[in-house]
Amino acid sequence: MAPCDFNNQIIIGVMGGGTASSSDLEMAYEIGTYIAENNYILLNGGRNKGIMEASAKGAFESGGITIGILPGTSLDETSDYIKIPILTGIGNARNQINILSSHIVVTFKGGPGTVSEVAFALKFGRKIILIDFYPGIFIDQYINKTVFLVKNPKEAIDKIKEILK
Repeated sequence: MAPCDFNNQIIIGVMGGGTASSSDLEMAYEIGTYIAENNYILLNGGRNKGIMEASAKGAFESGGITIGILPGTSLDETSDYIKIPILTGIGNARNQINILSSHIVVTFKGGPGTVSEVAFALKFGRKIILIDFYPGIFIDQYINKTVFLVKNPKEAIDKIKEILK
């Protein structure tokens, strides 16, 4: 099943925890910047915290399009850096929408919600780039096939370029 296209543009999903270390936030900002500078669309969970906020800020400040797939029915927790908020009212079930709408998924450390997004990405055959994050042995059979382990944004960016060739 192919992901959706928005004017034939590549959509890069950026997933990760609502709480994150300062180094992960810096890396998420860098990935967001890269996404915008390459005219890709950034899609994430849309909230005003953690990896979602940092990646959206990087893309937004670089003139990119940012889409947030929000769990609730209110814009109250929406990041100011999301240009297109999508209210779902379906809670964490929105994680499946995040993955199905992305061509490539870049994932930072996170909790059960992030791990569920990795599982959905595996289930739906999306390429996954894990930045300094190993969610468990269930991914081992996919490493270097659909799952790629990298240490930093530079390696992630190189892997995105390789995948999109």
